[in-house]
Amino acid sequence: MAVKIRLLRMGKIRNPQYRIVIADSRTKRDGRAIEYVGIYQPKENPSIIQVKSERVQYWLSVGAQPSEAVQRILEKTGDWQQFKGLPAPPPLLVAEPKKSRTEVYEAESKAAAGVADTKPATPKKSAKTEPKAEKAAEPKAPEAVEPKAPEAAEPNREAVAETAEDPAGAGADAN
Repeated sequence: MAVKIRLLRMGKIRNPQYRIVIADSRTKRDGRAIEYVGIYQPKENPSIIQVKSERVQYWLSVGAQPSEAVQRILEKTGDWQQFKGLPAPPPLLVAEPKKSRTEVYEAESKAAAGVADTKPATPKKSAKTEPKAEKAAEPKAPEAVEPKAPEAAEPNREAVAETAEDPAGAGADAN
């Protein structure tokens, strides 16, 4: 039995998606396969190529012949060079991980509001914990004596100091 490694077409019209299969050479293109060893999606940017390298190496070693298209794919993944004993090719391009929708939404809303996000989220959390530590260090009796109006104004100064270029916040008080 002559065994071929070839592409099995799937997907919609004008959106081909292929599976790399091991099949008898006498079967139809989209007919029954012996084993599925990978996928190839050419319409993605960059193209998605996933190959089970161990299984491809096994089938090549027992005499399976790849089609021309599959041979080009195997050359890109490095499986063909490994089988022939040649040097490995350069690595494939990989798509960047997708950003979560909430992060994109928050960034766009901040940009629309004109608020610049210059510091990462972790320093802001530590900045929030520092005033609590200061309050814990002060005696409780002076807090009861102080009027509430100055405390309401201080968070605004802190917010301005966080967004200001000067880390100490001196430029914000100079206004």
